[in-house]
Amino acid sequence: MTRTTDEPDGLGITAKEQGLGRPEYCLMTAAYNEEANIARTIESVLAQSLSPKRWFIVSDGSVDKTDEIIKDYAAKHDFIRFVRMTRVPGRSFGRKVMALQSASKLLEEVQFDFIGNLDADVSVLPTYFEDLLAQFAKNPGLGIAGGFVCDETDGKFQSRRSNRVYSVAHAGQLVRRECYQAIGGYAVLEYGGEDWHAQIAAKMKGWTVESLPELKIFHHRPTGTGDNLVRHKFRQGRMDYSFGSDALFELLKCLERLPEEPFFVGSLARLLGFSWSWIRRDRRPVSGDFMAFLRNEQKQKLKAMMRGSHPSPRPNIVR
Repeated sequence: MTRTTDEPDGLGITAKEQGLGRPEYCLMTAAYNEEANIARTIESVLAQSLSPKRWFIVSDGSVDKTDEIIKDYAAKHDFIRFVRMTRVPGRSFGRKVMALQSASKLLEEVQFDFIGNLDADVSVLPTYFEDLLAQFAKNPGLGIAGGFVCDETDGKFQSRRSNRVYSVAHAGQLVRRECYQAIGGYAVLEYGGEDWHAQIAAKMKGWTVESLPELKIFHHRPTGTGDNLVRHKFRQGRMDYSFGSDALFELLKCLERLPEEPFFVGSLARLLGFSWSWIRRDRRPVSGDFMAFLRNEQKQKLKAMMRGSHPSPRPNIVR
């Protein structure tokens, strides 16, 4: 595939094209009522061995002290920019991406080579982004890269069972500017999954994606507990259907994830969500080519699983 770097893309020009020494990156963060975590996220970026050129932190209608905390840091550090959006209270997966899109527009006049997302409830080690940039330098065809997400349990961080080297979590990722332009940025989707959608779209354009197990993303806020987590799993099932996932693959994936919390119930809720959308024949927001590409990938993974060459990584305590 031939890629050009001189096409107008609405995201500025690269540092490399300006004759600057090393590649530069910009970050976007969407925050909603993250007063308990946002300072830790910001401190981890301030500690980076390579700082971002610009970091837009968008408060998406927060009603706690999130805005106050961000403003305080932005007043002390010029590369941090605070943006406030208003909306109806409550978490919304589509709203998160809309917040990121607003940040992306503000980056149009900034020179950079990579654009990334960092969730407002995570932290990373000081060389995280420098290590990611080194990986991109090694592989010119790499479009999206990130680390493994580690959830906190009883004071220890454990790698998620769902972490895969071929799937990059949205929580802390970088996207090569040319790749980001090629896929049209992050899509606004009713049931979430903008990271998954971006990866499939990137691979359809000929880019590779990679998650690096040695790079850790420390997640400090539980996804949900009790009924909230069950609803979260049900939504994931509807998301899987909306992307056009193969039914057999969905069943086996849910079986594989039975040990994930909430034990058994979570996988059942995800399968029910998928089945509910299938019964309703819900409209899918993706193209036929997208579904065909995804299902072909899933069939290849199923064949690998049958051969025993694609084991699931075991959870491990990382800190």
